[in-house]
Amino acid sequence: MGLIGGGPGSFIGPVHRLAAEMDHEIELVAGAFSSSAEKSRAAGESYRIDPARAYPDIATMIAQEAARDDGLDFVAITTPNHMHLPAAKAALEAGLPVICDKPATTTLAQAHELAAIVEASGKPFALTYTYSGYPLVREARSRVAAGALGTIRKVVVEYPQGWLAKADSGKQAEWRGDPSRSGIGGCVADIGVHAFHLAEFVTGLRVTQILADLGTVVPGRLVDDDCQILLRFQNGARGALLASQISVGERNGLTLRIYGEKAALRWRQEEPNALWLFHGDGRSELVQAGDPGLGADAQRASRTPGGHPEGYLEAFANLYRDFAAVLRGEDGALIPGIADGLRGMALIETAVHASARGAGWVDFTVQGDKT
Repeated sequence: MGLIGGGPGSFIGPVHRLAAEMDHEIELVAGAFSSSAEKSRAAGESYRIDPARAYPDIATMIAQEAARDDGLDFVAITTPNHMHLPAAKAALEAGLPVICDKPATTTLAQAHELAAIVEASGKPFALTYTYSGYPLVREARSRVAAGALGTIRKVVVEYPQGWLAKADSGKQAEWRGDPSRSGIGGCVADIGVHAFHLAEFVTGLRVTQILADLGTVVPGRLVDDDCQILLRFQNGARGALLASQISVGERNGLTLRIYGEKAALRWRQEEPNALWLFHGDGRSELVQAGDPGLGADAQRASRTPGGHPEGYLEAFANLYRDFAAVLRGEDGALIPGIADGLRGMALIETAVHASARGAGWVDFTVQGDKT
């Protein structure tokens, strides 16, 4: 694996490395870790790779790795959003599969351009919508698909954080608040798309209309930091997506609630090893990670016996394990791909523009979506 981004001070780069190598199917061997050659070399030292394979830029890495007998099998992109398209384009056109941070790009037009590049290359492309890798999220998806909840009536997904409640929130906040690097979306692009993907992933339903109210709460910030979006799904179900990064005291409170005609479920990212089912006859059922009765998708995503908690890194690693399976020509149907990227970018642009003009309910359609 070659890593693009993940230089000094990066949070997500080391997470990718740890997740990729967890199952000993993938090894980080090269990288263009920063736009600074000096910082890229320093990152290579911290990752303990061959110094000759810590490259000053993406083009050099791709060219020199292609000349090696033991060159790269794929690249992982962990840069700020504005570099996703050029990095993915360079890799895919060189014949390298790509796994990339979300959102796919900075604009919907770029996402369509990337989709065309992916299709023309014929190479695998995946996005790290991390929460789809949790065993009990996959269990929830399987139970909904099997009809355990009956017809879905309402979906509520919330993602509150508080780390951007102040104007000066550190390096990680800097690029997220810069539209030239993050795109036009702030909170909606950073965590709103995670919530959106989780709702569609678990329910198996597509959103068809939205009503968006996005706000910029912290003075001087150039992108949204607080979002409320009402949803309507293809089967007529109603829903709500609440995402905020200015909610003081909140950490990473992603929570999904799905209400059906027969039962409901609840899953919380901060308690990821518990899935609650609430039945229409009044019974409450706790499904736990490692339970012997879990379905095949959840069991494949589990590594430890019940009572041994698994969390964020393991979920991230499941995406990499799925991607490795795809590279071997095996099934990787649950890993998010470019279609999910298109829907995420469509959510960002539709919500931002609709909110700005006070448009009320608007249709949510994604040209070229083949899901």
